[in-house]
Amino acid sequence: MCGIAALQLRNPSLHPQMGSLLSSMMCQIVDRGPDSAGLAVYDTPGLVSEGTSTLSLLGKSQRLPLGEIAASLENLLSPSAAPDVRVVGDTTLVSAAVGTDLLVKAVRETLPDSTITGRGEHVAVMKSVGHPMDIAAEHGLEDMAGSQGLSHTRMATESAVTAGGSHPFSVADDLCLVHNGSFSNHATIRRELKREGVVFDSDNDTEVGARYIASRLQQGDDLETALTNLGKVFDGFYTLVVTTADSMAVVRDPIACKPAIIAETDDYVAMASEYRALASLPGIETARIFEPEPGKVYTWSL
Repeated sequence: MCGIAALQLRNPSLHPQMGSLLSSMMCQIVDRGPDSAGLAVYDTPGLVSEGTSTLSLLGKSQRLPLGEIAASLENLLSPSAAPDVRVVGDTTLVSAAVGTDLLVKAVRETLPDSTITGRGEHVAVMKSVGHPMDIAAEHGLEDMAGSQGLSHTRMATESAVTAGGSHPFSVADDLCLVHNGSFSNHATIRRELKREGVVFDSDNDTEVGARYIASRLQQGDDLETALTNLGKVFDGFYTLVVTTADSMAVVRDPIACKPAIIAETDDYVAMASEYRALASLPGIETARIFEPEPGKVYTWSL
């Protein structure tokens, strides 16, 4: 059992409240996953900026001091890339004015043992082990602005309790996935993806889902089609939320074994594992509130 809370803010006037709204939602799903937690926030000032790529690295302590990391990246890229390295909570953020692939290559050369947990121009991913609200506070969620937010509280079932096994999984630019449930055939699909050259960072079954979606998008699927194809290939009980730079999607398995509730207004779309996580959102009394139908993919765009 895990908890999910996700928020897409259609009304820009709500963007300054993204962190406080997501924090209030996350507070209501802590008991569904007390082991560890993770966050993905989009377009948050101070974490990401237009025209730069940002990588989220697991942990606040890397092999080198921050200044040495920045100097190495500047040498590998160029001074004009203006690489910046900073710590937010238990996460190291690395930004530079270059494409994401170039930045990934430079970071892996500088920090070969680091784990990249998020990448893109719009998203920052933060995750750790411990009480979910402590993790949210350590990263400063309450004060964050943004266009979208995604949170997950984990009760580990398929793999160990580690920060690397926490959700979200972000394996392509601005793409994030969280998962409540389990995939029963993830080992088979992992082997198939490895044969195609896909590299994995963990033994978590959710990463297999994220890598599969990224592969389908790379092959030309849109998000809805990619999730429809996932439903044809993956067995198990699950609720998934997937976010990109400008969209959010929700899908449940064909039996709808895992809970999900959605609230939609002109100002926002919110999804949570339980209604209580939605109850304090502005305008909830007039929102369209519904449970996603089994096997149906729901998508929304900014």
